[in-house]
Amino acid sequence: MSYQVLARKWRPRTFHELVGQEHVQRALVNALDQGRLHHAYLFTGTRGVGKTTLARILAKCLNCTANGQGDAGVTSTPCGECDSCRSIDEGRFVDLIEVDAASRTKVEDTRELLDNVQYAPTQGRYKVYLIDEVHMLSTSSFNALLKTLEEPPPHVKFLLATTDPQKLPPTVLSRCLQFTLKHMPPERIVGHLAKVLEAEGVPFEESALWLLGKAAEGSMRDAMSLTDQAIAFGQGEVHHADVAAMLGTLDHRHVLALVDALAAVDAPRLLAEVAALAEQGPDFAAVLDDITGVLHRLAIAQMVPDAVDNGHGDREALLQLAARFTAEDIQLYYQIGIQGRGDMEHAPDLRTALEMTLLRMLAFRPQGVPRPAQTPLPLRGQGDPGGAGSGGETPPQGGSVPEGNPSSRSPQAPSEARQAPDETPAASPPPTAPPAPTAEAVSPPSPDDVPPPWVEREENGAEASAPVASRGEPEPGMAAPSASPDPGTPVPPVTRMVPEAASAGAQAPDAPAATEGRFGHADWLACFDSLGLGGLTRNLAAHCVIEADDGELLTLRLDPSQEAMQAEVHETRIREALAAIGVERRLALEPGAMPPEVETPRQQADRLAAQRHAEAIEALSRDPHVQKLQQAFGARLIESTVKPADAEARG
Repeated sequence: MSYQVLARKWRPRTFHELVGQEHVQRALVNALDQGRLHHAYLFTGTRGVGKTTLARILAKCLNCTANGQGDAGVTSTPCGECDSCRSIDEGRFVDLIEVDAASRTKVEDTRELLDNVQYAPTQGRYKVYLIDEVHMLSTSSFNALLKTLEEPPPHVKFLLATTDPQKLPPTVLSRCLQFTLKHMPPERIVGHLAKVLEAEGVPFEESALWLLGKAAEGSMRDAMSLTDQAIAFGQGEVHHADVAAMLGTLDHRHVLALVDALAAVDAPRLLAEVAALAEQGPDFAAVLDDITGVLHRLAIAQMVPDAVDNGHGDREALLQLAARFTAEDIQLYYQIGIQGRGDMEHAPDLRTALEMTLLRMLAFRPQGVPRPAQTPLPLRGQGDPGGAGSGGETPPQGGSVPEGNPSSRSPQAPSEARQAPDETPAASPPPTAPPAPTAEAVSPPSPDDVPPPWVEREENGAEASAPVASRGEPEPGMAAPSASPDPGTPVPPVTRMVPEAASAGAQAPDAPAATEGRFGHADWLACFDSLGLGGLTRNLAAHCVIEADDGELLTLRLDPSQEAMQAEVHETRIREALAAIGVERRLALEPGAMPPEVETPRQQADRLAAQRHAEAIEALSRDPHVQKLQQAFGARLIESTVKPADAEARG
């Protein structure tokens, strides 16, 4: 007996053997069991997903005689043994008329086909017309089919199949029950191929089946055909290397090597890998697609490690790579890769486009070109609840410059940081103070203008008579007022912190106060602006409260809504900024429920901004000029447009 290809040999014979398409299977089985049969069915979907197979199974269900000859014999589980079932399987059933509409598009062909509709079936219970690629019929053919399609004789069923339902006239669509068949996911294809090859006794590697499943692009028939080809190519076996050579796909190890070079921020190595790839003559556009695909899997590995598939057998390698990127880097690289893919058609050649896209990823890294992230990004769902691991105790070794004044973060900064700037609090009025300097000299400071809560003690124990600096209220996301010292200016380290009595009244009610030699939440609120943080790091720190300080470890409680932004690079910047003002501690950033009675710097800034806005509205409402405008012209004050007088300076 001649060899029968796998796609035909393993074609499903019943609904229960069908792989995938459960939504169509359920609808048809229920209709058959309940006797609610339509006279016309339309099956749509891409090639090789089972349209014709479903139609033939339905034809067997309509004509199976195992349960009797009458209409009661219609079943959803054809026996496969009666004459009708065997004839349909072998393609010789007289009352199953299969028509290829692509080769019979003329109206004369359709009329000839419909001439025999009125006659009763010869062998079976129903006369079934299976019209494949029905969208290829001409307009005249559709018009000739319409009347019969709407009101066929009771012994006739129409089964239509098409890959392009948009080309069918609405008059035809309205006369049919339409079922759209889905693409087969690679997981389903790989599982079915493994079952088939085990039954056929063909040795195989699972990674090779993933290559076949992805190359099939959702078509089970294409997957079976490619498997036949792979068996012949591999001399009776299916191996990863053979399938990759047969399909002409790129070795996945080269893609991982490129991503590894991105993680190391090694531009020479990156170009060397591209040069090695060029010797194999690959499709460079496909290489960039594979790189963006790996970046997508890395993002999943960081957030939901258990969701990473092992399609290439590289799950462990991906988890290790994910720990070497920050979340910002991966998102940026992915976006650059997607944009670079669209720019390839305008490039001089594809290799140049690939190299420029990869170099662009390094050039636009958030931390600059030369260095990778110093501490691995914790994998979400693994490690400690805060996701910080033990990296908080390890300072970066590359001397990367965080946001703020670079001189205050560099290794040479300690000697400079101990030189206090020339600050004169009496000569630097707060932004909200009256313009007359004499008024400020005699009036007590308002709660909105309280200086930092500590003073510097000399070695002999005597307190300095003036606070370190006079500042306005901390405003996360805003620059310090012009009258205040530059946030990037180094502040002298404090050998011993003592909160001033005046600062206690300026904080939120029941806020934790600093104890002797400890850094409390009141200190955190007061010195927040002087830390010199910016960007994402400032936003993250603005949603933290001081939970505990034992003199060595400073614990910050992070708002759970900001947990996704947590990264070791931000913790390092916060720790260095605190050390620059004399608070040298190990840092632990732990997400968790925020105490309701304590304000974060962001909440404090929002509250103070709301107070200033309300005061500005009240001042405008009392202004005699505004009142005259309201009385004379019926004007009204649009409160959303009101800005406090100091908003520009603070912004």
